Amino acid sequence: MSESGIFDAELCCHPDTSCPAVESLRAAISWERERRLKIAYTLRGAIEDLRIAPFATPRRGDRLWRHSCFELFLGAQNDAEYYEFNFAPSGEWAAYGFRAYREGLPLESAVAEPKISVERGAERLMLAAILSTGGLAGITPHIRLSLGVCAVIEDRAGALSYWALRHPAGKPDFHHAESFALELAVPG
Repeated sequence: MSESGIFDAELCCHPDTSCPAVESLRAAISWERERRLKIAYTLRGAIEDLRIAPFATPRRGDRLWRHSCFELFLGAQNDAEYYEFNFAPSGEWAAYGFRAYREGLPLESAVAEPKISVERGAERLMLAAILSTGGLAGITPHIRLSLGVCAVIEDRAGALSYWALRHPAGKPDFHHAESFALELAVPG
């Protein structure tokens, strides 16, 4: 929980998936001007042992979670509706709107293209994304948001590991209400 609008925490790997190449995965979230949300993921480990697409021109993509991808889920607290954003190291991104648990479609006109930057080294990968929340219905000033901060990391063999602030019991499920482990207030 964060009253100040700034949050920094370590994501944990789902117990049924593993990725020895990852030493740690952290996420930092903060508000920028005009209700833009900035999220920065920092992955430390043996980056050469991971399948990470090279950065290209940012563009909309689909099914990004099938490979290494950083994800953000957000919705008004105590509301069944929520949004999902995917940010791939390639610069591809996706946005979805959900009326209820897994009942959703890609968002087209309501979402401005997020600004994505990637820094990659031998032992660190950092992806930062800034997205405007102004066009998202229900995300209005002064409300409280519930957020799920997560990632899918693919190793060189193609195995996927699932990372989140909190995992519900059972198989990995970022859409589950228990995965929405962070609370933030929307600035005025």
